[in-house]
Amino acid sequence: MHAIFEYIPLIIFFILTKTADIYWATGSLIVTSALQVLYYLIKKEKVPTRIWIFFGLILVFGGLTIFLHDDTFIKWKVTIINEFFAIALLVSYYVFNKNIIKQFLSESITLPEPIWVKLNLAWAIFFSFCGVLNWYVAFNYELDTWVDFKVFGLTGLMFTFSIVTILFLNKYITDGNEDITNAIEDSVEITSNVMTKPQHNTDNDKI
Repeated sequence: MHAIFEYIPLIIFFILTKTADIYWATGSLIVTSALQVLYYLIKKEKVPTRIWIFFGLILVFGGLTIFLHDDTFIKWKVTIINEFFAIALLVSYYVFNKNIIKQFLSESITLPEPIWVKLNLAWAIFFSFCGVLNWYVAFNYELDTWVDFKVFGLTGLMFTFSIVTILFLNKYITDGNEDITNAIEDSVEITSNVMTKPQHNTDNDKI
């Protein structure tokens, strides 16, 4: 449910880009991101780190986009977020010896340690690739093409990569289809939860 909740700003951004312009759409991102923070504060829950990061970036880059009337900044935000995720996965493992992908998926599947390391690296490369691809599309194609790519292209890539990755790991999953389904469900939520460790219990709503 929280993953869907966090896609609402993106949906509103797409609609306003098509019906108004990029500046109204960017303003909606700032407002809806602020409302997400307010939602957690009203519920007296800890605001997830990723929500603060998204809000901070959209506030800065979105604000510059509107103030300077230049959509370059909002385009760069997507690349920066993806590269940040890539760096976070690498630094967490190679500096702090914490495998974020393992923390996220370990309750769904059991893998040999070398495979966890490769999986963490694969996701880091994927995020980095998405960042570079966004930069290429943003600055080589029309604005409408970039918006479509941001909303549908990157989301589609994430789902495809998640499913292909889990299916590739199928030989390590011994407990049947239910574990595969759980792993896929967890995997497709990685982009919205990469900064936190999930809990598969009643505390999950607080992640």
